[in-house]
Amino acid sequence: MKIVFMGTPEIAIPTLEACIEHHEVIAVFTQPDRPSGRGKKMTPPAVKVTAEKHGIPVYQPEKIKTDDWVRKIEAMAPDVIVVLAFGQILSKAILEIAKYGAINVHASLLPKYRGAAPINWAIVNGERESGVTTMQMDPGIDTGDMLLRDIVPIDQQMTAGELHDHLMVRGAALLLKTLEAAEAGMLNPEKQEEQQSSYAPMISRKMGDIKWSEAAGDIMNRIRGFNPWPICYTQHAETRMKIFKAEAVASEGNPQRSGEIIEVAPTYIKVACGEGALKIYEIQYGNGKRMSVKSFLLGHTLTCGEILKEA
Repeated sequence: MKIVFMGTPEIAIPTLEACIEHHEVIAVFTQPDRPSGRGKKMTPPAVKVTAEKHGIPVYQPEKIKTDDWVRKIEAMAPDVIVVLAFGQILSKAILEIAKYGAINVHASLLPKYRGAAPINWAIVNGERESGVTTMQMDPGIDTGDMLLRDIVPIDQQMTAGELHDHLMVRGAALLLKTLEAAEAGMLNPEKQEEQQSSYAPMISRKMGDIKWSEAAGDIMNRIRGFNPWPICYTQHAETRMKIFKAEAVASEGNPQRSGEIIEVAPTYIKVACGEGALKIYEIQYGNGKRMSVKSFLLGHTLTCGEILKEA
């Protein structure tokens, strides 16, 4: 197939490379270069770097819906448009250009978790499985007919970053199966059940601020779901403490205040929550390095009775 590929971040790279290996990618569309890092250096999207490595023409429109871009894509005469985390909504005119339309690779089991951050919210909400869905795109946001699905289990310690890495590989394989089925006329599109849908909004840094009045299990899920970004954090005295690894446990003895350090052990600290308690194993304290609590306690002192607070 002749493919126009549209994608931007790292999660799209395995699918782009699979398309390059098994089909003919005639053009790649991605977001414009953006300033990144402390120096605000202009940085190309991951997909652009990969496409240029393979000598594929790259286009970076600020708005792809304009008539000029529609005409340009029409002139390319693609068999299919493949979309994965592109970052712009496609117009009806673009969706109708290719013989097989536009096929999206979405990192959730639709219709659950439509929107920008399905991987994060699946973990934050304590789901036990996620997966990838290929979808025939329509003008809505992740509302098109489902084509194929691949289910991936989520274990109780998996982070959003780890699930991301699983799904980007599985998504590439599922897209190839979808294209093969499309060419063979073997796809059976399935409409999404609206009443089963949910929305996965974009993540913000403030969402990482821990509220110790919540249940320990919910806090643990947020720590997992917001790793590797924005990373959940709390306030110890005047210093911000980021938490990378923790475990929800039952509380013992008399009720304690939410956020109170109730145990300081050689390898963890235990903090009281609104329900249950949280054992914390790995942190970053202030501007220090990420480290185990065991290493941290070699040079710092934490005391039972101290209160961790919202930042």
